[in-house]
Amino acid sequence: MSNEKTFQDRILEYIYIISKQPILLRDLLLANRQYKEGMHVDPAKLGFRLRLSRAYIVYIAIVLAIVIPISLLTHKPLANIDSHISILGAMFITAAIFVGFNFFRSKMRDKISLELIKRSWKLHFPYFPYDEYSSKVETIFAQSLKEEVSKRDLERYILGKLAE
Repeated sequence: MSNEKTFQDRILEYIYIISKQPILLRDLLLANRQYKEGMHVDPAKLGFRLRLSRAYIVYIAIVLAIVIPISLLTHKPLANIDSHISILGAMFITAAIFVGFNFFRSKMRDKISLELIKRSWKLHFPYFPYDEYSSKVETIFAQSLKEEVSKRDLERYILGKLAE
């Protein structure tokens, strides 16, 4: 596995502040459960915060990288047709850009959540790969909540169930 950072990793590092504090086992398990259920994970549990101004900068750069080439290609044909069509098109594109930021922010939040869950998983469960054991641990964690296992005994309980 190479240590080279992907473009997406660089974007995530740029738009998020990530705490250096380790994630507690219970917070990891709750975050994993929320992520698996398709919910947004509480950023405070995983220790990250969005830098909104930087997120806007990245999003604007992505939008411009898409819109400028399209504008250059369609400028000539649109200049020759009715201006009302161009106005409606501009309104639609503007609305799509503003709505798109919420999708961008949501997607980046999901990516950073999964990355931090996997990173913390390696610390708490080094011998159990995330992709293979996350669903099983989620089931065991749900069972531990029903049995009211204390926070102190949670790790031992989960490892014991995995070993069975």
